[in-house]
Amino acid sequence: MDAADSSPMHVVLFPWLAFGHMLPFLELAERLAARCHRVSFVSTPRNISRLPPAVDVHLVALPLPRVDGLPEGAEATTDLPPGKGELLQKASDGLAGPFSALLDRDKKPDWVIVDTLHYLAAAAAVDRGVPSVMFATCSSASTALWGVPCMSKTVNPELGASLGQRFLLTYQSCKMVAQRCCIEFDPDSVALLPGIYGKPFVPLGLLPPPLRSNGDDALVSWLDRQPAKSVVYVALGSEAPLSTELVHELAIGLELAGAAFLWALRKPSGVPDDEVLPPGFQERTKHRGLVTMGMAPQTRVLAHDSVSAFLTHCGWSSAIEGMQYGRPLVMLPFFGDQGPIARLMEGKKVGLPVPRNGKDGSSLDREGVASAVRAVLVEEEGRRVFAANAKKLHQIVADTACHKMCIDNFVQQLRFYKG
Repeated sequence: MDAADSSPMHVVLFPWLAFGHMLPFLELAERLAARCHRVSFVSTPRNISRLPPAVDVHLVALPLPRVDGLPEGAEATTDLPPGKGELLQKASDGLAGPFSALLDRDKKPDWVIVDTLHYLAAAAAVDRGVPSVMFATCSSASTALWGVPCMSKTVNPELGASLGQRFLLTYQSCKMVAQRCCIEFDPDSVALLPGIYGKPFVPLGLLPPPLRSNGDDALVSWLDRQPAKSVVYVALGSEAPLSTELVHELAIGLELAGAAFLWALRKPSGVPDDEVLPPGFQERTKHRGLVTMGMAPQTRVLAHDSVSAFLTHCGWSSAIEGMQYGRPLVMLPFFGDQGPIARLMEGKKVGLPVPRNGKDGSSLDREGVASAVRAVLVEEEGRRVFAANAKKLHQIVADTACHKMCIDNFVQQLRFYKG
């Protein structure tokens, strides 16, 4: 296909059932739609109802099949109690049939863009002669570290495909790989990716989300009353395995740090409300701290002038959003690519990890939390250095021309490899 062809394409996007995947997919969908392409975004009804508005994107709701043991209404990882992830994977595999029917419904699309975990959707596209892109929403640092999984492609029919098998099978079905990265942000890792993938590869840019005005106005009003650059925002994502012990140590650490804080806390599963936080914690910190149970309007909080630092689990979306607003990081990674992202950000001197203890490094203590928060937010030398380096990364994330060039190049590659 001639890359100079300017006719609109029809592109179908199908992200994994996690908001850390769906939201970058939606950003990509909007950017493709803004270039006058026909864009269909596929997910489940409840997930679509929870997404922000998307201009000129056709939202397609496929009901999630019922699976024994999967909680009623659970359609994304954020809805799951611990240990239920495999049930959501099994349910998502049941979407392969409806997705295939969607591809058969009208004239076949020019491209399907699938998540790394949707191997059955990628196979359905191959069966219909539709080329697919595997969109990796993870960081370039994690791919450079781990590469493409090397394992058996035989899926156990009772257990289903492992995460590694899903990635491998999707990769083998796809014609092109795209990733949420740019060489300006992580040149060493991004330079390795074409060789790692061994297929046409396109960096999509960082897909920073727009600042949205929706959200909890009470939180913003509380921030309005705080001095400039005084608050550490605490949010550990929707999937971090939070125990009562960890929450208590984190709480006391914030108290010992002496800094103002806004904490968006996802309540540990099965814990009574009056036991989530240490006894007396909220009373002792009520003049400088606010705890809200559940999610906060993260970009709106990070953009606020009173926020000076971000205590984060280092999910890739959260790390990008922290840098989008130039906020130094206090890093508390748990699993997956969060560790490589934390090491990347520590190497760029935009923050510090919270020290861990225990043989497996899985636990933390209050003193470690307090020391990391003070080093990033309170102590003058660290605060100055981390803020200056975060500002440098902010300039990359906020570089709209860079990200526009990435999407324009992606569109050119779609045209070139189509058919």
